[in-house]
Amino acid sequence: MTPGALHPVLGHHIVNSLGWRTLRSLQRDAIAPLLAGDDAVLLAPTAGGKTEAALFPLLTAMDQQRWTGLSVLYVCPLKALLNNLETRVERYAAWLGRRVAVWHGDVGASARQRILRDPPDILLTTPESIEAMLVSTKVDHRRFLGTVRAAVVDEVHAFAGDDRGWHLLAVLERLTGLTGRPLQRVGLSATVGNPAELLTWLQGAGRGTRRATVVAPEASPAAAPDLELDYVGSIDNAATVLAALHAGEKRLVFCDSRVLVEKLGTALRERGVMTFLSHASLSAEERRRAEAAFADARDCVIVSTSTLELGIDVGDLDRVVQINAPLTVASFLQRLGRSGRRSGTSRNCLFLAVDKKALLWAAGLLRLWGSGYVEPVVAPPQPRHIVAQQLLALCLQEGAVGRNVWTEAWNGLAPFDRSADPIIAHLVGDGFVEPDGELVTIGPRAEERFGRRHFMGMTAVFTAPPQFTVLEGRREVGLVDPMLLTDKVEGPRLLLLGGRSWKITWIDWKRRRCYVEAAERGGRARWQALRFGGAGFSLSRAVRDILLGEDPPVRLTGRAEAVLAECRAEALATVHPGGTVISAAGADLRWWTWAGHRANATLASTLSDLVDGVQPFDDTSVRLRTDLTPALWRSQSADAAERICLPAVDERALTGLKFSEALPPALARLTVATRLADLDGAARVLREDVRFVRI
Repeated sequence: MTPGALHPVLGHHIVNSLGWRTLRSLQRDAIAPLLAGDDAVLLAPTAGGKTEAALFPLLTAMDQQRWTGLSVLYVCPLKALLNNLETRVERYAAWLGRRVAVWHGDVGASARQRILRDPPDILLTTPESIEAMLVSTKVDHRRFLGTVRAAVVDEVHAFAGDDRGWHLLAVLERLTGLTGRPLQRVGLSATVGNPAELLTWLQGAGRGTRRATVVAPEASPAAAPDLELDYVGSIDNAATVLAALHAGEKRLVFCDSRVLVEKLGTALRERGVMTFLSHASLSAEERRRAEAAFADARDCVIVSTSTLELGIDVGDLDRVVQINAPLTVASFLQRLGRSGRRSGTSRNCLFLAVDKKALLWAAGLLRLWGSGYVEPVVAPPQPRHIVAQQLLALCLQEGAVGRNVWTEAWNGLAPFDRSADPIIAHLVGDGFVEPDGELVTIGPRAEERFGRRHFMGMTAVFTAPPQFTVLEGRREVGLVDPMLLTDKVEGPRLLLLGGRSWKITWIDWKRRRCYVEAAERGGRARWQALRFGGAGFSLSRAVRDILLGEDPPVRLTGRAEAVLAECRAEALATVHPGGTVISAAGADLRWWTWAGHRANATLASTLSDLVDGVQPFDDTSVRLRTDLTPALWRSQSADAAERICLPAVDERALTGLKFSEALPPALARLTVATRLADLDGAARVLREDVRFVRI
């Protein structure tokens, strides 16, 4: 199949409107399978033309097969990415007389009503918005969604790796029931370690029955990226380096916490650097304004969390800078891919480590990247809480659901099948749903727990920590952790938000709002984070390799080399090439596994009789009883590899599992324990030799 198989009007505009002399290899290779109706995953680096590779064939099919009504759902993980895509997708669709609309949480009621009255051909949306449509009494589901033929899932790897992916699959299966036909599913992704498995996951109930194609053309050898690792020792020093380096260029700086973004952004502004900020707790208006200003400016810096890791267009970048390091190679590749897009430029990233630990882990990440490793995308196991959410959502969608036929809504897709019978029994027993003969309807407990704002809390599958809206007059600045509003302080209460200082003038506790006015300087930033686990096994072992003398395949500054040498000297008693180490330093006895958070959680549970109950483990070690002897260790751990067990679960861990209260308590704890575990990593560590050393 040649590019000529595309609609001739598209071919005309590709050459004459876009000025492209030819399609990219991904775009050429995607035409045949997508026109044939295959499910597919299209792989290419950031800015690799994936959107066009999916849409050009689907627009062609739309015309050739005379699709009418809403035909294509284009699903993204971020509202900002949808906004960013809208103009581009509108342009392509208009060439064939087709229309596009955007529907997400920031789209107003009047715009939604216009979309419902006159459906577009392509809808840019999120899984949560699709769920909201399905459970809304104001949407005629079959009229509006019954004509959908295909779903394009952008950044599909970002969905598949967490519970939003399970939610997306479940919603797509319910849409299949509305349309009466399988939906063609097209995933767009950057480099992943297991593309075939990712596609199998995306197919949902259709796996094994529908044709599936991974489109990942061989990329021409790219020039080696320009990578450097430096040690700066503090955020203030990082700001000084950034203010001095690459003046006149556009720099995108990634931090892995909102607090670091705020601190660095403030420090850069104090040094006279034009600085913009982007993170999830800034208002949408604030983020859009910063991203638009950054896209148009030249000599400037934008400091961001992972919100700009995905494909949001912020213009041509000159430099990417990473403060400390992300926890995965895949995340690093996404960030690296933001640079080198302009002709004549190359990919680049400068790592600035603000402390010794950060330097060590950045070196480990770069070592792992240099080996060619990219993490496989794996769906979180046993999403029982999503099953409970989907059962409740189906009751809202249909009004009443047959107790013996409810699994048909998901076409037999596990775990939304008969294996969930204990969950529906619990929902009935606890009043989340009410039996009515052979039917069940939404019950009083669900009304009480999730019924606020027309059950809008049902559409999102993550629990967000409570936050207060910060307002300057009527303008929303962003969100802050309530702890900042209750901590004891001397003098005025000051916040740091959007890279600026604010003085709180009044707090509306009932409506969760705090009103502020600009302050000259000072203030704190703080947010509570809910997450499962830390570094993984492969990254932790790469850090161990660094301590054993391996170097990352990048340039190291003199400062970085000197501090890395210090790290190695300080860690002599924690690593050994022949296995793991148990070290005794006074009363502190630690087993240095270098196995990652989940594996160590599993080891601590498996060997609980030998483990100190106070702060028992972290990413690198397991803390042991102070009276442990080599003989006791050998006798207690000899058969541990054959009796590995799941980590123990603190009740507080359940707060991060939304809808956990809709599960039987034992199943809720089992779900969290399974997600905290790394059984393979733990087994590998237990098979290794152990050496005892005294410091």
